[in-house]
Amino acid sequence: MKTILIVAALASAPALASAEDVDVMASRFGNTTIAHTESGHEVHMYYKPDHTFTGKVVDVGFDLKGTWAVNGTDLCLTYDPAPPTVTNPQCQPIAPHKVGDSWTAGGRTITIVAGVQ
Repeated sequence: MKTILIVAALASAPALASAEDVDVMASRFGNTTIAHTESGHEVHMYYKPDHTFTGKVVDVGFDLKGTWAVNGTDLCLTYDPAPPTVTNPQCQPIAPHKVGDSWTAGGRTITIVAGVQ
């Protein structure tokens, strides 16, 4: 009986990030990933180790939420609901970065800043 209860508890627990996911995503947990898009929008994203995210398109006041997954060398976001013109999942190449890093990817300038902003 104990075994059944333990299995049931583990099955109902939120998924935790794998070691590979943590390596590439660790700097994003508890911090803000800011993207400046080609169209001029500023997007703030907040990633959690349980594979969920929230965010906002600052200049238009649009809230974002969904789940994330690392698929090989891509970070794939599944929005709930998907913003206009976005197809789920949306995948972009990902590499490890630390707080304070800035880089360009997919036409966006991205920066990781300390804390939730």
